[in-house]
Amino acid sequence: MSGSDRSPQGVVTCRAVVCWGPDEPWTVEDITVDPPSPSEVRIKLLYASVCHTDIVRSKGFPVPLFPRVLGHEGVGVVESIGSEATEFKVGDVVIPTFVGECRKCDNCKLGNTNLCLVHPLLLTGLMPDGTSRMSVHGQPLYHLFSCSTWSEYTVVAACYLVRVDPDLEIRHASFLSCGFTTGYGAAWRAAGVKSGSSVAVIGLGGVGLGAIQGSSSLGAAPIIGVDVNDSKRGKGEAFGMTHFINPNQSDKSLPELIRDLTGGMGVDYCFECVGGSALINHALESTKMGFGTVVAFGAGSGKSLEINFPSLVTGRTLKGTVFGGIKPRSDLPELFTKCKLKEIQLDQLASHEIGLDEVPKANQLLKQDDCVKILIKMC
Repeated sequence: MSGSDRSPQGVVTCRAVVCWGPDEPWTVEDITVDPPSPSEVRIKLLYASVCHTDIVRSKGFPVPLFPRVLGHEGVGVVESIGSEATEFKVGDVVIPTFVGECRKCDNCKLGNTNLCLVHPLLLTGLMPDGTSRMSVHGQPLYHLFSCSTWSEYTVVAACYLVRVDPDLEIRHASFLSCGFTTGYGAAWRAAGVKSGSSVAVIGLGGVGLGAIQGSSSLGAAPIIGVDVNDSKRGKGEAFGMTHFINPNQSDKSLPELIRDLTGGMGVDYCFECVGGSALINHALESTKMGFGTVVAFGAGSGKSLEINFPSLVTGRTLKGTVFGGIKPRSDLPELFTKCKLKEIQLDQLASHEIGLDEVPKANQLLKQDDCVKILIKMC
């Protein structure tokens, strides 16, 4: 194991990216990772990736929890198992998911939400039992959601893990553990896009491209991509976009530009993948009066926003979603199948590949025009 060793007590020493505070640089540190408790699994990460949510959390939103190990997209192999985590075995390839699914609680059984009551979204930076499995220089480290994937090893509660189809090319599988799946699911599960629906997607990063792919798979047309970066046009078209708008290249407002492409009506569904009051209001005004729907899931940095009430009261719907409404254990296998059949080309998302030691420079890479997704090779 390059860069790590395992002591007789079962504690692993390895490298991880640590964020010490909102405005402090990320550093690669030697940390210790405890063995899993009975209901947990320790995994060795093979690949991870960068999501905008990592950046937002590193700035202390919504709760400043430091020091913490960043990262929540990843794919790895099971290294050790707690006595109660019997559904997994050493050597299984798995991805962590920050949403759980018990299949027994009211929310899981009703089917109209993916937010499990038994395995909830964890925002405390700790394991479900309220403790940490990571430390640096003797100081406990906060996790990110239910995992911390920018580490050579991490411990995850078994209820937040999904076994990966062994026939799936795992190199880009980490993209399925948050960003792309969130966008795809927003079209498929959260919005319920139908064949012939008109769609607009604001922000063509990994999440937005997922929303385009999901809408295209469901037969939507037209699918309008919106971004201020012209280099995103090609990526959008590769995933099923039919029209592209750069709002900075017109004197018209974004809603006007979208209505121009839809016979003056606006779209049935608009997916807002950036965050912020202005864009959410533009999204509302870009949908059809009476029944247009906006799904907002951009990782903004504010806890509240102002909504243009006339746009809402005229019959439009604004809703949010976590992980695109995807139920990890029920829905991810279908995405695995689509990837195997090449109906989803995850490799098209990867624009940069770096090693763990280079992750502190990821913020600079994200500012490059050609950056879509950054893949982190862990070993």
